[in-house]
Amino acid sequence: MRHHLRVPGPAGPPRTGHLPFADAPGVPDRIEVTSRYLTRGGRPWFPVSGEFHYSRYPAAEWEEELLKMKAGGVTVVASYLIWIHHEETEGRLRFDGDLDLRRFAELCARHGLDFIPRIGPWVHAEVRNGGLPDWVLGRDCVPRTDDPAYLEAVGVWFAAVAEQLRGLDRANGGPIIGIQIENELYDRPGHLLTLKRMAQEAGLSAPLWTSTAWGGVRLPPDELLPLYGGYTETFWTEADGGWPDTCRKHFFFTHQRDDEGIGSDLRPVASVRGSAPDALADRFPWATCELGGGMAVSYHRRPRVDAADIAALGLTKIGCGSVWQGYYMFHGGTNPPGEVTSLQESHETGYPNDLPVLTYDFQAPLGEYGQYRATYDELRLQHLLLADFGHLIAPMESVLPSPGPRGQDDRETLRWAVRGDGRSGFLFVNNHQPHEPLPEHPGTAFTVEFPEGGPLSLPSVPVTVPSGAVFCWPLRLDVGGVRVEWATAQPVCAVDDIGGTVLVLAAVEGIAPELALDEDTVVSLGIPSGEVSYGDGRVLVTGLRPGPGALVEVETVDGGRVGFLVLDAATARTVYRGEVWGAERLVLADCGVVFDRGGIRLHSSVERPSFSVFPAPDEDGGFGTYTLPSERLFAGEATVTLVRAAGAAPEPVRGVQGRVSAPADKYFDAVAAEYRIDLPEGVPPGTLLRVHWSGDVGRAYAGDVLVADQFYSGRVWDIGLDRVPEGVLRVRVLPGFEGADVYVPPGAREGWGEACIERVELVTVRRRAVG
Repeated sequence: MRHHLRVPGPAGPPRTGHLPFADAPGVPDRIEVTSRYLTRGGRPWFPVSGEFHYSRYPAAEWEEELLKMKAGGVTVVASYLIWIHHEETEGRLRFDGDLDLRRFAELCARHGLDFIPRIGPWVHAEVRNGGLPDWVLGRDCVPRTDDPAYLEAVGVWFAAVAEQLRGLDRANGGPIIGIQIENELYDRPGHLLTLKRMAQEAGLSAPLWTSTAWGGVRLPPDELLPLYGGYTETFWTEADGGWPDTCRKHFFFTHQRDDEGIGSDLRPVASVRGSAPDALADRFPWATCELGGGMAVSYHRRPRVDAADIAALGLTKIGCGSVWQGYYMFHGGTNPPGEVTSLQESHETGYPNDLPVLTYDFQAPLGEYGQYRATYDELRLQHLLLADFGHLIAPMESVLPSPGPRGQDDRETLRWAVRGDGRSGFLFVNNHQPHEPLPEHPGTAFTVEFPEGGPLSLPSVPVTVPSGAVFCWPLRLDVGGVRVEWATAQPVCAVDDIGGTVLVLAAVEGIAPELALDEDTVVSLGIPSGEVSYGDGRVLVTGLRPGPGALVEVETVDGGRVGFLVLDAATARTVYRGEVWGAERLVLADCGVVFDRGGIRLHSSVERPSFSVFPAPDEDGGFGTYTLPSERLFAGEATVTLVRAAGAAPEPVRGVQGRVSAPADKYFDAVAAEYRIDLPEGVPPGTLLRVHWSGDVGRAYAGDVLVADQFYSGRVWDIGLDRVPEGVLRVRVLPGFEGADVYVPPGAREGWGEACIERVELVTVRRRAVG
């Protein structure tokens, strides 16, 4: 089937100067916001932000984790400042150790990462009271309003935050590009403005002042930049509610920015009906701060997300028109133990979800202990695209085919979109969604009409779009003097490494790659495989065998040299870009291949090269490097001994909104199966105990201290041994109660009723090496 779309003429310059979001004049690399996109240093800018909560991670490991985020293509680090973590007891404000906000911000600056503190005071973040300390709620005041008694406490908090961040604003060369006020407050614009004024008066400063914008939000006019979100799954909806429509819609190309589903457990969904948050689209660019990088689990609902789900969500949002990819979470963490009480969101504090006491892993690309997951690879591939081509994509309008899919139940119509500027663009296809596989589309071809240059019809022969395929193809992309009319492979990055440019592309699994080049820009061409044909003013390269050797060499009309390296999909997912052997290189992790500046050729080393995207000073003052991400089993074995078999599962108790509550602590002493785990000597730093288990809830103890916990969802349970005191590790597992109203993913429900550790293994994930 041929799919047709007409790209309108250039939209004209965006409106500038109507929004008060910009650096002060004279600040280098000045940030500004237009009606359609952001600019930095006068150039369109496409930031990628990732959420990482410093107070949920050991300070000694912050630097390593920030560098892993940077290697994954994150350019902006966002973090909630969780008030209750810093001041659980009134008057004892702490910014030491794992709460050292200033050190965290300085580490971001040290490694060229921008920073956005999300200062609250209410942040949600699945933390107790949404982050408000108990003593604040104990005051005679109405929280999250302009009640003077509440604002008095907030003023002290803001002043303390401002003191920690003093001198780290952009005007002083610091990393803070934005500050978020409150979170998910949809109906009190006056209070949001009060909080912004209070933060400014305390001394906080940034070019961007932001607010979450879902749920039919009402914002004080032109005071806060609205940021949007979207998740592949939810932990906060009903156990028997199925896959929410508010998640399903994110796998379609649409121009609707709002997601009324986020935070719907804490506000009436009806509150957004009839509201018009998308009316803001005429004044503000489509920027996001909470695209789901994973999903938490609650006791009553335990969704499981896959890397393919997150990849499809991310690329679809770019096709929809996003100009800022912001992920929540990009890095998981662990709740601190608390001085007085546990610090997770729970029924006990009146919230509708019971979360685990400690784990906030979020199934994120980088896990609770820094685990490296497949999602990281998928998103890094998209972030490399944005690093080199985001300045082109950001100003381009998103155009949708008409007619498109017939509602959210339409699984038969191909989902696609184009972002274009009147003469060139990028074509996006998403043929994946969770839970309900989409069919393949045989005989697919596209015609995209541009006002300048006429229509493009591609590919040369119709292809079958496989089920699960998610990709972006370039249309009339200029590369070093060569115009790529189209390529049926996704741009990864451009590397200036040969006295010219090499465009690296990723083939789509199941679709043969082809390159169509403008004949007027090509003098000669060499290919390692395949065929070359000429016609219609184009040079067509077909039959390429994608891989590290699939390098097409082109001599341009001005005597330059351009290369096109077409990688197979699996190899493309291993591409890193950073410092290798003293110079910027493109690294293909799995096969040890790097570009050599000496010419258009590839080197392969027996040892996988170390690389650095930093550079990072090591303990001796030299520069550290990182070997490429991998996991390896530790040679030693842990011994698992059943100490006590499980008793009868405790009957469920219902809490807030009638949802099933997590079992009380007493059942772990009386009913849970108990295992003793003996660890071998010489376990290296960065080692996980990977537990293959089944049951309802698992808790791990060192002595009597709870060190890890998990709600079962069919996933393995990782326990970071660096955070476990020496001694015997005990793991207690409760069985699930038959018939309890708890959602467990298909295929895992049978194991939920058991209480069993099948086996454990030791896995080393730390990748630091000094060189």
